[in-house]
Amino acid sequence: MLNLLFFGRLGDLASGIDKAIPYHIDLATPLAIRNKLAEQHPLLTKELSEPQVLVSVNKMIVKWDHPLFDGDEVAFLPPVTGG
Repeated sequence: MLNLLFFGRLGDLASGIDKAIPYHIDLATPLAIRNKLAEQHPLLTKELSEPQVLVSVNKMIVKWDHPLFDGDEVAFLPPVTGG
């Protein structure tokens, strides 16, 4: 099982998405998850494709081709601003 987290605006766009998904080889990277979401959630996928969006696996920032394993937590992080 993979646990997906979407923060900020991404969380709004991800409403209705099952955040606990079965792990299988077709979803073995964050990029594969993003590509799978494209089928039914084009607005979310557009936002996830922005270069400023980061992905973390088990609370560590990783590249989009990072390998995933059963039990991983995958978080999608939008750009943030401070002041």
